[in-house]
Amino acid sequence: MRNEQIPDRNIAMELIRTTEAAALAAARWMGRGDKNASDGAAVNAMRLMLDTVDMDGIIVIGEGEKDQAPMLYNGERVGNGSGPQVDVAVDPIDGTRLLSLGRPGALSVVAVAPRGTLYNPHDVFYMEKIAVGPAAKGMIDLGAPVRWNIEQVAKAKDLSVEEVTVVILDRDRNTEIVDEVRAAGARIRFITDGDVAGAVMTGLAGTGVDMLLGIGGSPEGVVAACALKAMEGDIQCRLWPRDDNDRKYAAEMGMDLTAVLTIDDLVQSDDVFFAATGVTSGDLLRGVEYVAGGATSESLVMRSRSGTIRRIQTEHHWRKLQALSGNRYTS
Repeated sequence: MRNEQIPDRNIAMELIRTTEAAALAAARWMGRGDKNASDGAAVNAMRLMLDTVDMDGIIVIGEGEKDQAPMLYNGERVGNGSGPQVDVAVDPIDGTRLLSLGRPGALSVVAVAPRGTLYNPHDVFYMEKIAVGPAAKGMIDLGAPVRWNIEQVAKAKDLSVEEVTVVILDRDRNTEIVDEVRAAGARIRFITDGDVAGAVMTGLAGTGVDMLLGIGGSPEGVVAACALKAMEGDIQCRLWPRDDNDRKYAAEMGMDLTAVLTIDDLVQSDDVFFAATGVTSGDLLRGVEYVAGGATSESLVMRSRSGTIRRIQTEHHWRKLQALSGNRYTS
């Protein structure tokens, strides 16, 4: 039994303020074609609010290594230091390209788990993934054929194979998987970016999504695992090297590129917090919308220990927020 320092209250309610701040700061850049500016705005706002949270956190999944990421870098300490010792995974904007092009589905995301329980993919940036909701938990196998997994999901959800909808990131590296899904007869919903949202949708009723397949980002795989833990869904991943440099790096780090990582490998705790706020409106969450004197946002907040899932709609009032924040993320 892992000796965990379990938080005695739901700090996800504090974490939601960090994703709201990032979303409010980044949404002003919607459609302006500047990924770096929008990401920088989100990172700065999230960093500001993370340091108000009662936790002693270390960034495990962040914006990169310290030399390339001045804030929210891997290994950075966050929180006010007075709470539990935790690992922190951040994605200030999941879908920076979506935001910069004014497209739907960009999110701001934070996940937290007890210290030492989040998987660290280091600099192997991609993973093969399969994710499903609670109905198909325990019925998937990344090592099995695509058709078999689709049939398992169909059986679990009392659907025909032709009624199963699979979310796949629209990338050339997923062409073979797309061909296998089509050969099986299932439906495909392509997404251009942001596979955290795709994985989360598998666990929520009413999204029309039954499973996620394909190769996407490793950090996003760990973040998605946190959400799926809270929803009692399931995910399996396997590191995917892009080239010989990745293979060499993985060997030097002692990382097994053939191993299938289960949800319990990715998140070795049953007390996980997840928070996400919509930046641009999509299938999962509404984005930031501006009104006279403020804005509105929609967020998801989850805790795996209690099984609580909250959908929160928030009204933000600039005058009061600026007085509290010193105008640091509302303009």
